[in-house]
Amino acid sequence: MKKQHPILICLLLAGTSLIFAQSSSETEAQMRFLASDALQGRRTGSPGNDAAAAFIAAHLQANGYQTAPGLQNYYQPVPLESMTPPTTAKLSVGKTMLTQGQDFLILGGGVLDAEAQVVFAGHGWIDAATGLDDYKGLDVKGKIVVVLPGTAESSDPRTLFRTMKEKPKLAAERGAIALIELYRLSFPWAMFTGFFKGGSVQLAGEENTSELVYAWLKEPDKEFINQFQKNKKAKMKLSSSGFQRKKLQSNNVIGILEGTDPVLKNEYMLLSAHYDHVGTASQNNAPAAEGDTIFNGARDNAMGVVALLNAAKDFAQNPPRRSVIILAVTGEELGLLGSEYYAQHPSIPLEKTIFNLNTDGAGYNDTSVVSVIGFGRTGTDDFINAAAASAHLGVVPNPAPKQNLFDRSDNVSFARKGVPALCFSPGMRDFDDAIGKYYHQPADEADSIDFPYLSRFCVAFSQCAQLIANNPERPKWKTGDKYEEAGKTLYGSKP
Repeated sequence: MKKQHPILICLLLAGTSLIFAQSSSETEAQMRFLASDALQGRRTGSPGNDAAAAFIAAHLQANGYQTAPGLQNYYQPVPLESMTPPTTAKLSVGKTMLTQGQDFLILGGGVLDAEAQVVFAGHGWIDAATGLDDYKGLDVKGKIVVVLPGTAESSDPRTLFRTMKEKPKLAAERGAIALIELYRLSFPWAMFTGFFKGGSVQLAGEENTSELVYAWLKEPDKEFINQFQKNKKAKMKLSSSGFQRKKLQSNNVIGILEGTDPVLKNEYMLLSAHYDHVGTASQNNAPAAEGDTIFNGARDNAMGVVALLNAAKDFAQNPPRRSVIILAVTGEELGLLGSEYYAQHPSIPLEKTIFNLNTDGAGYNDTSVVSVIGFGRTGTDDFINAAAASAHLGVVPNPAPKQNLFDRSDNVSFARKGVPALCFSPGMRDFDDAIGKYYHQPADEADSIDFPYLSRFCVAFSQCAQLIANNPERPKWKTGDKYEEAGKTLYGSKP
């Protein structure tokens, strides 16, 4: 970073320290509403989800935020489609009969009743950037394609969500009648089926709408795949009564604050957090915990929304040089749907958006720090350290690296487009029992929150946002970062 950064940081911290002082009672009130039983876990498309959106919109209006161009209110409609699984399905390999929901699970497609040749196609993935093509030299027309999960590089949850959207399209484009992905993941098969057996929600009109049947299969034994690799004429019988589709509506919530600098106000700082959670036990296909059926989502992600709301208030009281976009997204828990939709349909062109500061997290196990996922990648480290210090907190850079956390929250929707981004998270050093006790559990309620820490977390997040929004130098991807080329494409000669 340039030498003026420490001076700028000191001036900004000194000049805005009173503005940034947060009311613990205000943050507690916001948390208690967002994580209340009344909102029933804020599942995307539910009345509780809509109530949370209205609460955020009212906050933006009260603080003088403008509506985004093209919108008549603070809502950006996100068109969704829910998919209900087939009522009947059968799969047989030779004399082995497999049971829907127990041995295999159909996740998409129309009506099918066929016996067809099986083709093994690696991971069933194509990457134009690297030249990878798992279908090269294969004839899959009219056949059933069997593939490995994820990609050769990763099978983490967010990679799976992304590839699960694209793999059926790739197979259908090549004439396959079905795609079966083999279950070789680290978490239990029962957890996977429990999550998906109730159906799924996708962006309407942008998912696979072909009749190709898409399923996941728990392999009967280790030799299962060998028979298809050795015997090119091996066949499967597969039948499905088909998925039912239903339109579903939810909203991103957007507010715009104009910057004070006559030149820099044409650039935008984007702050984001997802406000949805997983709903109730019945919606989430999960067991209740000691009679508690509501997954309140205090840490994930009411905590992030509270930080977003307080940053919005701070900006309104002390407008920065750059303009600000406050974006609360829906559908994160269903596969980053809200942020993906905004990245595809931005209210402000992405080439004018110089940075995305996202806040999200699985929880916290250290209240002396904040965790920053993406630290060291965008030239903003000095600001992060100074902002944390202003709240008497330290910084844990990139915790739990094996979890690939950067690509598992909404910041990645913007990073893929080239926008420098990071995720500012509550203090976590690793996934342990303290995290697991609350992560996607009914125990994640407002009463379990450390409210003094929540207040300090809000201070740190707001300070970080102010420092970046006021700095005349634009953030940019570190040389060699995997999103650097996307940034060059987005901004041209600019960072």
